[in-house]
Amino acid sequence: MSRPDRGSQQLPHGSKAGAKRLVLKVGSAVLTGGKGKLDVPFLRGLAGQVAAARQAGYEVVLVSSGAIAAGRGALGLPEGARSIPEMQAAAAVGQSSLIGLYARCFTRHGLTVAQLLLTHDDFSDRQRYLNARNTLQTLLAYGAVPIINENDTVSVEEIKFGDNDTLSALVASLLDADLLLMLSDVEGLYSADPRANADARLISRVRSITPQMLESASVRANAVGRGGMRAKLEAAKRATRAGIRCMVINGRPPTNVRRALAGEPVGTTFEPQARVLKGRKWWILHTLKPQGMVQVDDGAKRALIEQGRSLLPSGVLEVTGNFHFADAVLCCDKNKQAFARGLVNYDAQALRRIRGLHTSKIAEILGSKEYDEVIHRDDLVLLEQDDL
Repeated sequence: MSRPDRGSQQLPHGSKAGAKRLVLKVGSAVLTGGKGKLDVPFLRGLAGQVAAARQAGYEVVLVSSGAIAAGRGALGLPEGARSIPEMQAAAAVGQSSLIGLYARCFTRHGLTVAQLLLTHDDFSDRQRYLNARNTLQTLLAYGAVPIINENDTVSVEEIKFGDNDTLSALVASLLDADLLLMLSDVEGLYSADPRANADARLISRVRSITPQMLESASVRANAVGRGGMRAKLEAAKRATRAGIRCMVINGRPPTNVRRALAGEPVGTTFEPQARVLKGRKWWILHTLKPQGMVQVDDGAKRALIEQGRSLLPSGVLEVTGNFHFADAVLCCDKNKQAFARGLVNYDAQALRRIRGLHTSKIAEILGSKEYDEVIHRDDLVLLEQDDL
């Protein structure tokens, strides 16, 4: 027995006939030109590029940073002020300025903008995830340009570790976008950091993002941004796993977005992966944080990998963590090597009581039995090496 996916209800039609869907991500470094305040002429030009993309047949969703940079200037905070309360205060002040500026810039092109502030919880909770998708679909159906940012005023963890590169990949998958276009302050992915190595060469096309590529990528962010090329590679990995083409280009030149959409050689293109995950399986793998670990025996591992079976209590050896019903957990073998991720039907305390037992014993031990499976096959995703 499996939990029903409440996302099966009919969605608004969203797309116009033949329209392509573009998620455009722009970071603080691009919006400010590396300076401490928003570059208003650049924002006007960006609105013009979005309007041109709309004329070319794209539906456009903008994932935009910049609230903290805008608020820091308004509050007079120095660039070195990066404590969590200071950034939250800056975001609270700056977000209204940012969206107001976007509204004025897009109005010049006859376009209406809509603001959405999201947190990781909006993606990890399945119903909120589907609600966000429905809202965005409806906005696109009415011709609005959604502008999305992290809700930095309340998202402590996102401020400390998060970035809008990751958010843009989540949004691209949420909407089944055709293209994720990330605007950077460099030309694209290089063989080495071009700011430190004069011999670095631009890599125009990437068919697979390797662990070595991630390891060698720069994690350095600038004074106004939180990302770096490592974050963009992680985002591209998520997007291409969902079958979405991804590009990283220099966002400052005023024609680069147009050139990218026209197929001209600009930046770095990441090709969609051959093994594609969609919908619920992608959501389980890429939006949920594992809350524990379930160690299984060899027979259970073979049943999950080779036979496409569900995980039953009899195959469970050990339980780690204090997870709850419907939380994500890692499935590990006897050597504690993770090979799958799934949603559990029992909390950790109950699972410790029924581990190793036949399903016929569940009701006797727990007093009732809602599910035969610890993890149903529909709620389980096998991991590849680059998912670990």
